[in-house]
Amino acid sequence: MRVAIVGSGPAGFYAAEALLKRTDTTVQVDLFDRLPTPYGLVRGGVAPDHQKIKTVARVFAATAARPAFRFIGNVRLGRDLTVEDLRRHYDQIVYATGNEADRRLGIAGEGIARCTPATVFVGWYNGHPDYRKAQIDLSVERVAVIGNGNVAVDAARVLLRSGAELEATDVAAHALEVLRTSRVREVFILGRRGPAQAAFSPAELKELGRMETADPVVDARELEGCAESTGKAEADQNLKLLRAYAARTPRKDAKKLHLRFLVSPTEIFADAAGKVAGLRLEKNRLETRPDGSITARGSGEFELLEVGMVLPAIGYAAERIEGVPYDEKARVIANAGGRVVDALTRAAIAGEYVVGWARSGPQGLIGEHKRASAEVVRLMAADAANLAPRALPGRDAILELLRDRGVRPVSFSDWKQLDEVETARGARRGAPRDKIVDVGAMLELLGQN
Repeated sequence: MRVAIVGSGPAGFYAAEALLKRTDTTVQVDLFDRLPTPYGLVRGGVAPDHQKIKTVARVFAATAARPAFRFIGNVRLGRDLTVEDLRRHYDQIVYATGNEADRRLGIAGEGIARCTPATVFVGWYNGHPDYRKAQIDLSVERVAVIGNGNVAVDAARVLLRSGAELEATDVAAHALEVLRTSRVREVFILGRRGPAQAAFSPAELKELGRMETADPVVDARELEGCAESTGKAEADQNLKLLRAYAARTPRKDAKKLHLRFLVSPTEIFADAAGKVAGLRLEKNRLETRPDGSITARGSGEFELLEVGMVLPAIGYAAERIEGVPYDEKARVIANAGGRVVDALTRAAIAGEYVVGWARSGPQGLIGEHKRASAEVVRLMAADAANLAPRALPGRDAILELLRDRGVRPVSFSDWKQLDEVETARGARRGAPRDKIVDVGAMLELLGQN
């Protein structure tokens, strides 16, 4: 069996691992990525002050060392290769392209200066090539982060970390320079639902109480009406932490991280220069649906929050790939349990699968992808028994095709060269690595430009 995986993030690597461990047949895996660097979200999404999480890359490197595995970077599906190319060269295809688009607020003023999607901000401080030139203006004192998930917490934490805390991380050099001179003193994390429904994890919330130069601030009145026990362990842990923060006295000179609940932005206001000056917030109330789920409804009561920057962090969506069915409602690759299906008829597309956030949307931590990807690989093994045998081009034919098209693929050994350079650069500032953030510079270093 020869399998193509498109996307080298955690879900893609876990799928590769599961495929290569199959004992019923020999499998060869080619893992493609549009960037010359592997690891996807681990490199470009995980916050720089979460180095322990990034050590999962060692597991992926062990998978990459298997003889039946190839990393083929710097290749974009839809530009350098088509879906039809993959169908000709592989028995099965796995899409592991993640969620690279951001969800929008859909309110007045969303497009004005200093209203920046969290996608851009996270990519900027992580050194993602797509966002290396983003203009992030931190000359303001107050910032609103809209959303109550881990991405919102990460963004707020990075905004409030001291320069000394960030220097020891792999935050991008261009971002470190701006963050060192930041004037931000207060950050507001705004959630539309209540404290018990917040999507951030207890571990992320607990970390907010350990920052060197910033304190979490919770108004005890926002916790009124919350039950002592919700019946959900994570929600109960969050409530316990929030109550502890509400009882704390913030340090006099510390920066402040305000955790707000039951508010939704309805409009972003601009100052005379056309930049963010404030948010109009509607206060919400919780309602229980017939199915037992809880939703937030506007109360008709409003307030104005003065801030100089807005970072919407309300979720991500999968990008459309030409030739791959797309679910418009869920904003993921159309699928049934991991099998790609026609978006209208729901008929399965033979030999094509999807894993990770491109399958499910932005949910689940990195470790959870291992089980989910393995489940899809089990479907692939079951379906393979019904595939009609066919002769494929030689294994290197795909590389020859790319070179004929003027594409210069990057191998895993090439990546290891880049890795060595980045870690050496990082050592000079006492950091795990100093990322190369320009694709052209990466290829030039590899002698490919």
